[in-house]
Amino acid sequence: MTLTNTIRKFGRGVAVVGAGMSKFGAFPGKNSRDLFVEAYQEMLASVDKGFDPRDIEALFIGNYSSDLFENQGHTAPIMADWVGLAPRPAVRIEDACASGGAALRQGLMAVASGLYDIVLVGGIEKMTDLPTERVTDTLATAADMVYEIPAGFTFPGFYAAMATAYMAQYGAPTDVFLQVGYKNHESGALNDKAQFGQRIADIMEARKKSAAKKGQPIPTWANEMEFLHDNRANPMIAWPMRLYDCSPISDGAAAVLLVSEEIANRFTDASLHVIGAGQASDGALHDRATLTAIPSAKKAAQDAYAMAGVKPADIGVVEVHDCFTIAEIVASEDLGFFAPGEGWKAAEDGVTARGGARPINTSGGLKSKGHPVGASGVGQVIEIWKQLRGQAGARQLDGNPSLGLTHNVGGTGQTCVVHIFERR
Repeated sequence: MTLTNTIRKFGRGVAVVGAGMSKFGAFPGKNSRDLFVEAYQEMLASVDKGFDPRDIEALFIGNYSSDLFENQGHTAPIMADWVGLAPRPAVRIEDACASGGAALRQGLMAVASGLYDIVLVGGIEKMTDLPTERVTDTLATAADMVYEIPAGFTFPGFYAAMATAYMAQYGAPTDVFLQVGYKNHESGALNDKAQFGQRIADIMEARKKSAAKKGQPIPTWANEMEFLHDNRANPMIAWPMRLYDCSPISDGAAAVLLVSEEIANRFTDASLHVIGAGQASDGALHDRATLTAIPSAKKAAQDAYAMAGVKPADIGVVEVHDCFTIAEIVASEDLGFFAPGEGWKAAEDGVTARGGARPINTSGGLKSKGHPVGASGVGQVIEIWKQLRGQAGARQLDGNPSLGLTHNVGGTGQTCVVHIFERR
């Protein structure tokens, strides 16, 4: 027997019976514990039949770097205390931008093992109190500090390198990256929790009104793509990645309640069952055989599909880690939705739009919804929760999807966590 060919299974079934999140954005005067309380309270309200929070037996908190962002370590017990759950055990999980997804996996294993019946999984990050250059330095610690950062790389540079390699190998045009960002803003405009709940057209109009109010020349963009090509409105960050190709600096929190499958109906008649889970790791980008795919994502997805007994074509709703627009295209291929080199064509043709045949990031994705890095992986589950339960409002997908998938990446792919959910 080899580890590569082993199909893992949970010792017992695990269900999501509650889910909530704070608004994502920039919140001066709030810290991560304030945001976590907001997410926790919404999670409590989402449990259809109610429950006694004192029945929660443990907490798993995804957080990348409260140490550097807030000068606060040992955050998990603080979160437990602020939501009234001390002295229950509380653990912080750090896996860069995949911290939330990794925390979810740990919570799942705690319930599946039989150690606990009810656990709380959260994700938190408070990033906006630091100036941009210090945020950049903090995020850089998720890269290889020996070989990559001294060479001058930052995360926009990493993903720009992936984008240029992808363009060279598959012939993708730069416009397709802008189209991914445009698409995600269209969905994010329908999400009241999104940091940028605006369509690109709305942003254009706001810019025009601002110019008129200041007595400046009013821009005359003919359409959204002309706006996105304007170097003043959408400056180049690291070619070919422009400002609107990059997820923002964000604050936010999210929380989900996990229970053993056999007691799920005590909480709701519409639980989501976690039927597949996969996590994989890889080396730093500089030492990787390819820049046009993320091997850890492929492996994590393969393991999740095998555990769930489903295929990519079976998945109805997908939230992927679009920290940069190129990342969404690569993810769509790594997850098996499109063949290598075909993801950009699907994006260009509108296949991945909310009304397309393979909708991706109906929440607005990290690009529009926001990317408080430790919270992002859990935040993805909130969209799956809403979509599979038919509660996504104006962005609700047609066809009553029953299977959903989340894909959460740490760094440039040193970590990837994939989970598959089923509505029963």
